[in-house]
Amino acid sequence: MEFDYLVFIGRFEPFHNGHAAVARHALGLARKLILLIGSADTPRTTRNPWTVAERTVMMRAALDDVADRLMILPLRDHLYNEAQWVTTVQRSVAEAITKDGGETHARVGLIGQEKDASSYYLQEFPQWPLVDVRHTETLSATELRRYLFEAGQSNVHGGMLMLRANVPAPVYDMLDAFRKNGATYDQLLAEYHFIQSYRSAWHAAPYPPTFVTTDAVVVHSGHVLLVRRRSEPGKGLWALPGGFVQQDEAILTACLRELREETRLKIPLPVLKGSIKGQHVFDHPDRSLRGRTITHAYHFDFPAGELPAVKGSDDAEKAHWFPISQALEMGPQLFEDHLYILEFFLGRG
Repeated sequence: MEFDYLVFIGRFEPFHNGHAAVARHALGLARKLILLIGSADTPRTTRNPWTVAERTVMMRAALDDVADRLMILPLRDHLYNEAQWVTTVQRSVAEAITKDGGETHARVGLIGQEKDASSYYLQEFPQWPLVDVRHTETLSATELRRYLFEAGQSNVHGGMLMLRANVPAPVYDMLDAFRKNGATYDQLLAEYHFIQSYRSAWHAAPYPPTFVTTDAVVVHSGHVLLVRRRSEPGKGLWALPGGFVQQDEAILTACLRELREETRLKIPLPVLKGSIKGQHVFDHPDRSLRGRTITHAYHFDFPAGELPAVKGSDDAEKAHWFPISQALEMGPQLFEDHLYILEFFLGRG
């Protein structure tokens, strides 16, 4: 074989026939295949409906006959630190090879398809020869997720036929069971319909809109202030206090307004303004399902003192102070890219 290990990176939302074809091609070239499952520390959304554990089951079920040659590992996103993401990939591969008893000079390669701008990451590992696979006849994962949510609870919707034709049989059975599961699917379905309605409201605009929001990272005595979202999208997830900038206000003014409306934080405005330690713009194109949304985040820092009383209101169901260490481990419970915003200001990013 040409390689001891080939590395296959993807989100696999869901694992479809194209993914399976690439995996089997890889196993014709390498002794083992290392699959890195991206977006491993994110909440369930219509873009990322399945956990790492669920996607792992999909892969092993679809490739059951070669499962002993698969090494499946989670891969965290680092939306605003590409170097850290590359480092994480390198470290994960090295640790997988060591755990497998492989040698330091093992022949390692990367497999994938250079299809569009989203495949740029394939060029970030020059130490690994690239196996560029040809296009496989299958719908994209994005299209398959759309069919899943358009089908709803219907057993005769054409979308289910499209799913059956484009994913391995065991994966189809899992998706069908997921669809009929109840609460989890129903909440994602509600989010799907909300986003479709939200986007259709801007359909007549002469060009796609860009929304401007603001978020507050309030740190007090080793704690950070979060609110639990009352409605879609991200209903029930924890988030930074914030919201949309109104037409007649400056961004900082909007940040302070949203902070006080959502948390009832009674620290005087002059004191809040004087406690600003930093600010940054977060503009990853995929950071929000609602559309192109750019947020300006402000870091307010109060090193010591008793935690002020807070109470959820407006769009926030609840407001709560979390120890920073706990907040940085809440990835699957945090809205949109708020984990990465916290990491940027509070250290781990």
